[in-house]
Formats: sequence, structure tokens, C-alpha cells
Amino acid sequence: MICPYCKNADTKVVDSRPVEDGLAIRRRRECEKCHRRFTTFEKIENSLLVVVKSNGIRESFDRNKLIKGMLKACEKTKVTYSDVEAIAEDIERTLSNSMEKEVETKVIGQMVMDRLRDLDQVAYVRFASVYHKFTEVETFVREINKLLSDEKKEEEKEGENASNSH
Repeated sequence: MICPYCKNADTKVVDSRPVEDGLAIRRRRECEKCHRRFTTFEKIENSLLVVVKSNGIRESFDRNKLIKGMLKACEKTKVTYSDVEAIAEDIERTLSNSMEKEVETKVIGQMVMDRLRDLDQVAYVRFASVYHKFTEVETFVREINKLLSDEKKEEEKEGENASNSH
């Protein structure tokens, strides 16, 4: 590995540790010449995943684009960058494990919405509003009412389970 500071080719690994649930390795390196340290990441190269957009255009899957879209929806919520990164990692892993070479954007969008719904309802509605191109207030109201209805059903189910266990 070439030193990013002095361009010397002789560097040594000072520390290695697994990251991304063991799917990558973070290495701290030190240059033999200038003794400065830098970090590198080693990751398994996944086969290329192609995203098919609604207009038929195909482009390479871009994890950063996915993160950027989620971050926009999660502004001023309790959702952390780590939460968003974990969702993106989970989605990318799920798509890679599916062995499909192409995936439609609507599949990815639904995966994001499913995860955001469980994490933060405001972020979910924001993401859904852009993803589904909400243009009227009534559409927002319907989506929020659906959320509230699902939440109420979940509470009723939990109440039934609690009374059945006694």
C-alpha cells in the first residue's frame, strides 16, 4: 500500500480489526519512511448489482445514494447516521444474497420504508412522500392514518397476548 503522504511503497500494518459485521477489515498502517499513519479498508468485492429505475434506465447500485436519500428523510429526527448506515448495509446484503443481478427501485424503496416505519414514523412518512410522490395533503393524511391504524392493531394484538398468558 502506498503512503498517501510521501508516496513511499513500504508500509506496515499496525492494527487490523473486522468491521461491517466481519464483511470488511479496517487496517491501521504506518509508513516505513515518514512514519505517518493512515487507515485502509479491505472489503469483499460484490458482483455488480444493477438498479432498474421506473423509467427503465439501469444504473449501478450506489449505497451512498441510498444513504443520502434516507438521511434527507431522517433530518431532525432521533434516527442517527449509524442507524441509516446499518439499514443501507442490511439492504445491500439482502440484495446481494438474493443472487439477482437486477433489482427495481420500487423493491429498494419498499425495503427502506419497511425499516424506517419500525424505526421512526416521521422519517417513514417523509421518505414515503418523496418515494410515492405525494402531491396532496390528503395523501399524507391517508398514510398517517394507515400508520396509526397499524399501530393500534399492534397494541391490540399485544393486549390479547398479555391476557392470554395470564
